[in-house]
Amino acid sequence: MTASVIFARLAEAFWINCEIFFITLAAGLPLGLVIAFGSMSKIKPISAIVKTIVWIVRGTPLMLQVIIIYWGPGLILDNNWWGSGYTGRLIATIVAFVINYACYFSEIYRGGIESVPVGQSEAGQVLGMTRRQIFFRVTLLQVVKRIVPPMGNEIITLVKDTSLARVIANQEIIMVAQNYTSKGLIWPLFSTAIFFLVAVGILTIVLGKVEKKLDFFRA
Repeated sequence: MTASVIFARLAEAFWINCEIFFITLAAGLPLGLVIAFGSMSKIKPISAIVKTIVWIVRGTPLMLQVIIIYWGPGLILDNNWWGSGYTGRLIATIVAFVINYACYFSEIYRGGIESVPVGQSEAGQVLGMTRRQIFFRVTLLQVVKRIVPPMGNEIITLVKDTSLARVIANQEIIMVAQNYTSKGLIWPLFSTAIFFLVAVGILTIVLGKVEKKLDFFRA
């Protein structure tokens, strides 16, 4: 098997990592905001439940969560929701990733929202603005400015965490590369670093430009 064929196979496998990354980001960011509002709710039972869930998710390994979400329904309820095929494994993995990262994102959102001085919201109320107007016109811009650096760190971590999909036999890039070691080839395993470095490099550039775009606004 030639090097070009192997490299093409690795590129194909990396698409699974990309799928997990993009879907997790698309679903995790808005879900994280919902969870943040839940943890900040003035209704004590709701905030307590949400905070407990966030604590459990953030306090346990993502790998364990992937295993439990995939195998749990079959072992506990005797009903494997996901099935044993490629699609089922991928969906279970994405569900685990979305829940995990939404909880991490929620804490970043919460920290950003709570860091905005209360006096600014009060000033908006004095001017006759509604709570929705205050959030979108006063609070949101400052929150975005404050959360971009920590959110960027989490997003970059997500790129690397996609390799955990292999724990339930998703044929992501590192798992595919490791299969070649049994054939006496080690370079495919090392070459996976190129894919991750390129992805992280692109994200670093994009996030850096976002931060510069927000420099006009001093939070």
